[in-house]
Amino acid sequence: MAAYLTNEKKQEIFGQYGKSNTDTGSPESQVALFSYRINHLTDHLRRNKKDFNTQRALLKLVGKRRRLLDYLKERNIERYREIIKALSLRK
Repeated sequence: MAAYLTNEKKQEIFGQYGKSNTDTGSPESQVALFSYRINHLTDHLRRNKKDFNTQRALLKLVGKRRRLLDYLKERNIERYREIIKALSLRK
């Protein structure tokens, strides 16, 4: 089984949503990375309905992303709106 999240893919995500390929700390790049991982785990759970450990990990990731988005909304509403639109998240 190949790794679904390679270093190249991470750098691509950080380059697209962060300030640079090595910008791992900005809320936008973290939200984008979490969204990518959430989509992957969601697909996995569609195939493996009884994988409860992955289900718990998915819920934790969704909570982390929600907290980061709340932080961004509080600090800079424009950046929040941009990332929501770019990732086509609800709200």
